[in-house]
Amino acid sequence: MIVADLAKIEGRRYPAQRLTQNMVGGVSPVQAKNFAIGMVTLDPNGGQVPWHNQEQEEVYIILEGTGEMCLGEEVQEVTAGQTVQIPPGVFHQLSNKGDAPLKMMYCYGPAGDVAHWKQELAGTLPAAGKEAPPLPAGAQYPQCTDEPEGGPVII
Repeated sequence: MIVADLAKIEGRRYPAQRLTQNMVGGVSPVQAKNFAIGMVTLDPNGGQVPWHNQEQEEVYIILEGTGEMCLGEEVQEVTAGQTVQIPPGVFHQLSNKGDAPLKMMYCYGPAGDVAHWKQELAGTLPAAGKEAPPLPAGAQYPQCTDEPEGGPVII
């Protein structure tokens, strides 16, 4: 039996103030061909999964906290107990609006890497309104395009 234990998965910190822990796929001992699942913890007051898109269909399941979800040309508050469907190719961003961590799980399929992880770590994430479409009208949190402390990370 192969078991991934969230309490033992170190995860990776990203410049946009979040911790991502792969539970299925990535560096997890549990692998699947058709989907990947992970836990994401956004730091209080603006931690985010920055504006990006990908080929895979995805869902975000909000477990704790309150966030601002940008999806295509829409922006909406999301809270614990809600799930957001993200169609393939649509730009999206989730930012923590609260004073406590926001916890969410993602599930996307098919499995495999998504480019924005490597782009964020390399400091090459396409900027909203420049190399990528602009954030939707009314978005309160700008896209984080910061490089990691100490310079780009090679993975």
